[in-house]
Amino acid sequence: MRFLCKKEMEPFDSFLIIIADFLGEHLYEGIFFAALIETVIPPIPTLAIFPTAGFLASQQGISLLGVIPMIILGATGATIGTSVIYFIALKLGRNVLLRYLKNFRISEKKLERVEIWFEKYGDKAVLIGRMVPVMREMISVPAGLLKMKIPKFILFTFIGSCIWSSITILGGYYFGEAMGLTK
Repeated sequence: MRFLCKKEMEPFDSFLIIIADFLGEHLYEGIFFAALIETVIPPIPTLAIFPTAGFLASQQGISLLGVIPMIILGATGATIGTSVIYFIALKLGRNVLLRYLKNFRISEKKLERVEIWFEKYGDKAVLIGRMVPVMREMISVPAGLLKMKIPKFILFTFIGSCIWSSITILGGYYFGEAMGLTK
């Protein structure tokens, strides 16, 4: 793996270069781990990584059928990662979680609004939430706190993550195809 870090680069820029290098050599594993880590330890942005992976796939001559496993691995990684957050919220409960969320400037009042909104939209909130940046990671908290049924949570998370992965990876793939730079 080659590292292109320069002293004047910002740490995040250097990190993205490292990720791109890793993806170039380990495309499928990179997709899975990026999705898994993003949901547990932000800010690894799949919004940047997935299109890059799609672009690299097109440049490496991977067929559209070869992109399907990337989409499934992205959705699987996201589902596993977000399930960790779900179980933390489920097990710790509201009071303990509220103390932790205060570090992120999330007050009890904000959490109450999210809970009310989640009670109103429930399943749809998880499905749609998996396709909205920032909400992707946070939707697991009210789902766990309000004890959404685990099979339902996993199903809606996986479907929403498949849609997200498809849009972002295929966007990068078709961009690469349009560029016509394949090897």
